[in-house]
Amino acid sequence: MDIMIEFGSLSGLDGAAVALLIAVWLALSWWIEHPSAKHPSVTMVMSEYRRQWMQVMIRRDPRIFDAQIMSSLRQGTSFFASTCLLAVGGVLALIGNVDPLRGMADSIDVAQSSTVIWQIKLGLVLVLLSNAFLKFVWANRVFGYCSVMMAAVPNDPDDPMAVPMAAKAGELNIRAAMNFNRGLRSMYFALGAVAWLAGPVPLMVAVAVTARVVWSREFASVPRAIIMNDTGDIGGDTKM
Repeated sequence: MDIMIEFGSLSGLDGAAVALLIAVWLALSWWIEHPSAKHPSVTMVMSEYRRQWMQVMIRRDPRIFDAQIMSSLRQGTSFFASTCLLAVGGVLALIGNVDPLRGMADSIDVAQSSTVIWQIKLGLVLVLLSNAFLKFVWANRVFGYCSVMMAAVPNDPDDPMAVPMAAKAGELNIRAAMNFNRGLRSMYFALGAVAWLAGPVPLMVAVAVTARVVWSREFASVPRAIIMNDTGDIGGDTKM
């Protein structure tokens, strides 16, 4: 009952800021995964390269290089899953004891809130981090499925099962990468959600900044320009 009362004490601006975060997060994710054909995202462009990778793998002998790449991808998902788990533990510790936040709020002249309000705001960060953790764990598992499928691809390139098996491995690789990227975006917005501790306006600003960073890396980054350029020459640009 006390929690419901405290929820009611949040302003309409708080609700609007949280709604903005959720809307931007989901909309941006949809845009990245369903871009226009004329301006694809890095995620979707790389999906085609993943398919090509599996087709090239059919004729590569030995396939040690492919195994090394898969090992690296799984290590990456494991690292981020572990990082999220540590972050979740830290947020849970703060939810259990918000006194450090009170001290920080006093030092930077931020308006004090009740314990439950602090916990509610941290709860948003916790939800986003938990979602990221689950995405990373699932990505790791699907990369494992992909590894098994790759191992099942016949060594003989002319085997009738080689191409369809490699195609399956490619699609599994894409699904794993998709979940990995979803986990990263959830982490980005979890960092942005921390700004809610300072108020709804800082949260809105953080959402805008986070959205800009995520968008630019998918649609306006130098790595994207390199990937899209057949020559690989982008004129020495050193931006993100």
